[in-house]
Amino acid sequence: MSVATSLDAVLSRVDESLPEALERLMALLRIPSISTDPAFKADCARAADWLVADLQSLGFEASARPTPGHPMVVAQGGEGGPHLLFYGHYDVQPVDPLSLWDRDPFDPELQDTPKGRVIRARGASDDKGQLMTFLEALRAWKSVHGRLPCRLTIFLEGEEESGSPSLIPFLEANTEELKADIALICDTGLFQDTAPAIVTMLRGLLGEEMTIRAANKDLHSGMYGGAAQNPIRVLSRILANMHDATGRITIPQFYDGVSELPDAIRAQWQALAFDHATFLGDVGLSVPAGEQDRTPLEMIWSRPTAEINGIWGGYTGDGFKTVLPAEAHAKVSFRLVGQQDPDAIRVQFRKWVEAQLPADCTIEWKGHGNSPAGVMEIDNPAFEAARAALGEEWGRAAAYVGCGGSIPIAGYFKTYLGMDAMLLGFGRDDDQIHSPNEKYDLECFHKGIRSWARLLAKLA
Repeated sequence: MSVATSLDAVLSRVDESLPEALERLMALLRIPSISTDPAFKADCARAADWLVADLQSLGFEASARPTPGHPMVVAQGGEGGPHLLFYGHYDVQPVDPLSLWDRDPFDPELQDTPKGRVIRARGASDDKGQLMTFLEALRAWKSVHGRLPCRLTIFLEGEEESGSPSLIPFLEANTEELKADIALICDTGLFQDTAPAIVTMLRGLLGEEMTIRAANKDLHSGMYGGAAQNPIRVLSRILANMHDATGRITIPQFYDGVSELPDAIRAQWQALAFDHATFLGDVGLSVPAGEQDRTPLEMIWSRPTAEINGIWGGYTGDGFKTVLPAEAHAKVSFRLVGQQDPDAIRVQFRKWVEAQLPADCTIEWKGHGNSPAGVMEIDNPAFEAARAALGEEWGRAAAYVGCGGSIPIAGYFKTYLGMDAMLLGFGRDDDQIHSPNEKYDLECFHKGIRSWARLLAKLA
């Protein structure tokens, strides 16, 4: 059987078996695997066991591995070709407020909407529907060929929605078993709902909290105003100095490790024709506020940020109280790109702030974690294979894109397992993940399965 004929047979099997694939997804969606609420601990274990049984039916050696929290599902199967690790998570977000759901969030239903048919349930898009696209592609492949396409490791987490407290210890303890040629992660989406995309850049994150103190108590502004130092004024001035008039961040050595976009990636991004007016207009804004010599897509995908997330001090209740507060507080976060070192930036930021403190002021710091950016090595042939596979299925060229947020698992695979990750998914912006009435388009579920089948054919 030729490669083309083989793929056609697998795709036909995907199409024919879609009703059965949908029923399997519905069964998984009925399990309320909310990882952050201890009341659902048994349900998380039940979801893990369900996946173990499904993987065993595909010929994998699979088991649910205990952790201090919820189980990890690990499965090994297939042989030959590249060794692929597939990651997904079976846990879901809480459903509160329940009153805003149109139906029971764990009673999944296929619904007709003006935009097409959707699967309505908690976890439909994030991430049960997405992870099942890969398993269903394997099922169709085995049905046609009688075997799995290549050597595969399946790694499904049960704590992604609750901060992954067991993840790093598990990776450290099981490095040799989990290590593969490349990791595949299905927890992202289409670009502007239509274009297939592969995430190759993930911004890192650094959080800082500061408290500036001056007098040893709040002061009467009539008695001390003008003579006493006001920590809110000091804090406001320092924070305002973080950016210059063009939006560039002024912290010394902040841009160390920030590289320019490769010309090929820049061209792909320009071809996406990103509509920043609509992007901002949807939230009541109109003018991009970042570095003025950068495009909006660069601002949110490939450039670092320094943002004030909270600032408080003094009297903020009803009415008016004329005091000079004894202390002022702020929380600041940095989104990091490229090779920026979060530890070095923390040091530089604190040094820069402390150098601006006037007499009679002291500062107290509280760090809120950090993670570096993730930059994928797209010269790995698997990336171009994925671009081609996605383009063939969706009828539109796939692009390498960035992600403004942070997906720590991709960085962890690099740090602890020494391998790159390829992130591709089929969600849409209106899937309402983490919100009431979450959904996953039936088209995305169907074409997601077909996309993985095409990619597996190219890799195997």
